[in-house]
Amino acid sequence: MAGKYDLLSEQGLRLDGRRPHELRRIKCKLGVFEQPDGSAYLEQGNTKVLAAVYGPHQAKGNQTESVINCQYSQATFSTAERKNRPRGDRKSLEFKMYLQQALSAAIKSELYPRSQIDIYVEVLQDDGANYAVALNAATLALIDAGICLNEFIVACTASLSKSNIPLTDISQFEEVSGGPKLTVAALPTAEKIAFLEMSERFHIDHLETVIETAMAGCREIRDILEAAVKEHLLHMGSASDFAKVG
Repeated sequence: MAGKYDLLSEQGLRLDGRRPHELRRIKCKLGVFEQPDGSAYLEQGNTKVLAAVYGPHQAKGNQTESVINCQYSQATFSTAERKNRPRGDRKSLEFKMYLQQALSAAIKSELYPRSQIDIYVEVLQDDGANYAVALNAATLALIDAGICLNEFIVACTASLSKSNIPLTDISQFEEVSGGPKLTVAALPTAEKIAFLEMSERFHIDHLETVIETAMAGCREIRDILEAAVKEHLLHMGSASDFAKVG
């Protein structure tokens, strides 16, 4: 389905100046809170998300397997339109379910029998690809909490311009101005897709290309997050050594 506007200029640039396969700028930080077992803050373009992890802790009842509990919400000030129900609306409940599906594929749940891991994400500012950015922030928070993962689980969006050129990491303006959007959550090293959603149908001739565009974005995001984790660990190690000297 064609969008209202072409998402590429005659010079091959997008509405925000990016090239077709260019990600929005990603800034992230681990360990932003002391109270949770793990936390992270992530900006992808102007989409800003906080994530916190509590656990693993004893699961309630007679649960023998691990429980992955996710909560997704948007701050009332995250969009220009005031939200009456920042948590519990249909979209938030869908994202909660999608987060659980993707994160369950990454967490080594066999290591946490009879345990529950609580993951809370809140969108502070909405500029598109909220689910993808929320999942990427949750991954960092899980790593900060020391939860064992099979590998990084990351997500990325993709779309098509009117000239059928695939686009990576869709902003909010592109979402409302262009055509269908595809979201992929993946384990990039294993090349496995844990979750896939389309806002509208893509033509079968273009679907494989759009999926590969999103997967390429996932691989690039994984590399960025992996570098952030290494930098965080180096900083933690340096701070520990400094404390020993003192």
